[in-house]
Amino acid sequence: MNLNQHPELLQKLAASYALGTLRGGARRRFETLAREHPAVRAAALLWQSHWAGLTELQAPEQPPAAVWTRIANLVQAERAALQHQSHQRARQAQAAPWWQRIGLWQGAAALGAFATAAAVVVALQATGGLRDSSQQIASLQAELAERAAPQSTYVAVLRDEKAAAALLVTFDARDQQLQLQRVGGFEVPGDRSLQLWALPAAGKPRSLGVLADGRSQALPATPGEVQGVPMLAISLEPKGGVPSEGGPTGPVLFTGEWIQKSA
Repeated sequence: MNLNQHPELLQKLAASYALGTLRGGARRRFETLAREHPAVRAAALLWQSHWAGLTELQAPEQPPAAVWTRIANLVQAERAALQHQSHQRARQAQAAPWWQRIGLWQGAAALGAFATAAAVVVALQATGGLRDSSQQIASLQAELAERAAPQSTYVAVLRDEKAAAALLVTFDARDQQLQLQRVGGFEVPGDRSLQLWALPAAGKPRSLGVLADGRSQALPATPGEVQGVPMLAISLEPKGGVPSEGGPTGPVLFTGEWIQKSA
């Protein structure tokens, strides 16, 4: 089954996977799909960020040594796979602007991020980090029902060069707004600003706005500004940002695939 053609089922499976209730063969099949399809991978990462706040309700516990061993094995296996992919991608890379070369390594980085997130979920399950209770289940069901209704037509998880998630970006077609949610702890110097860029398949990057200081933010955007854009990026610029026509002038800190969700 092509989950991209069944968005409601994809969201339910991703939520169940992130929560830990998707088990056995179904869980393994979902992980395989996540490695092969960016939309499935993004949905899993998105729901893992949703459920992460639940761990604050539980007292901290020291996980068994076997949990750390399993995480280390997962990371080591993914690292070997990423090294192999990096060598292949390096041979394919050609002289091109940096915004066209980013896609060569971004997919591999996304796989590493997904494996790491999956390992963290394993640790939470092993230590009882997500325990069932009637109140929590009711809350989770209410949130799942609310979020199951598709409102955003695009989503991206922007990561740094080590594949650590830093920013979640969605586009609401009804309100014509980009919704930004910081999930990392990057500190912006007082004389600098973070600027969001669309990286089209052809042509120069174009600015989508300058980030504010808060954890969440809405930026106005039209469908024409976000359609046909394979990736987003964030650069560190002088205070207030730089003109769009000049493109980024500072270092590019975060990038991510801009994935269109099925209607």
